[in-house]
Amino acid sequence: MLNAKGLRVALVHDYLNQFGGQERVLLHLMELFPEAPIYTLLYEPGFLEHAFGSREVYTSFANRPFIRKRHRLFIPILGHAARSLNLGDKYDLIITNTMGFVKGVRYGRGFHVSYIHAPLRYAWEPWTYLPDLFPKSLIWAGMPVIRYMRWQDKQFSQKPDLILANSRYIADKIKNFYGRGAAVIHPPIEDDVFYRDPGVSKQDYYLIYGRIIHYKKFPMVIRAFKRMGLPLKVVGVGPEEHTVRELVNGSNGFEYLSFIADESKLRELICGAKATIVPQVEDFGLVTAESIACGTPVIGYNKGGTVEIVQDGTNGVLFDEQSEDSLVGAVRRFETMHFDPRAISKTAEKFSRENFKKNFTRLVNSALGT
Repeated sequence: MLNAKGLRVALVHDYLNQFGGQERVLLHLMELFPEAPIYTLLYEPGFLEHAFGSREVYTSFANRPFIRKRHRLFIPILGHAARSLNLGDKYDLIITNTMGFVKGVRYGRGFHVSYIHAPLRYAWEPWTYLPDLFPKSLIWAGMPVIRYMRWQDKQFSQKPDLILANSRYIADKIKNFYGRGAAVIHPPIEDDVFYRDPGVSKQDYYLIYGRIIHYKKFPMVIRAFKRMGLPLKVVGVGPEEHTVRELVNGSNGFEYLSFIADESKLRELICGAKATIVPQVEDFGLVTAESIACGTPVIGYNKGGTVEIVQDGTNGVLFDEQSEDSLVGAVRRFETMHFDPRAISKTAEKFSRENFKKNFTRLVNSALGT
């Protein structure tokens, strides 16, 4: 465990108005630091009280219902909201869990560790992530604001004493965008939920699941599987949900399942699939890690965090272009291969919760010791 006896620790998180992989990491940090309060820009207690209601939670001036529901529209002011969080001299260890501005939180003293899931996407990669929110003409018009956010984010990135990244892919971005080195600690999967279940038999369908958003290429996958005439199950919600529904409706062998709240049912669906399709560039790739933990191979795009998880021919197949043709070629190759679910699930053991805690405490202990 961390040598935290007598240390006053604060956990700082971007937003608590949604629940995903970043919030799961926060839960694991809470286990490591059971007395640490949480500082965040936005908090939706009615939605997340079950997970975070037992902690002291401090918020910024931006924590208003209107902003919480539309926070992506207010990204340009959230750097100032981060600066409004002032921890003073109260803490010896400050841990920011972020893909946004909170690494710029104010404090007078304390050792600052920042676990970065991605540099601020809307500032550094606007053409990848902003089309879900704005037409291209507005993105062009907003470039002065984007450049300001980029400058502010880089200033904030100089504050941490130690930077950790969730993948080598993100560590490279941190080096390129911030000029900082970063140690890599892969985030954990929920290994008590996602595991190989011998009681679930493999079936004939392929699977794509996650948030249905522009850069995750759901429509491309559906069109490719229509070309091949292979069955596909689609799970998720998001801005492109309407497009996905229209593509799936009436298509033989296709099924759209929307959001599955019961994680045991999601595990059964993953365990039963021939393969999970991951066509997007992932910062780390939680869907990929969950799938292989369930013993299901991944057919994934050969870029980003996916490359650090998928070993071509061992626990999946990689394809080189984000195109229907490249995906079709990868699926055809996959169909000629044999994969052992037991061997696949073993490749996910390094993403266990215990490994994450062990690696995190080792690096922080080492840094505190210096």
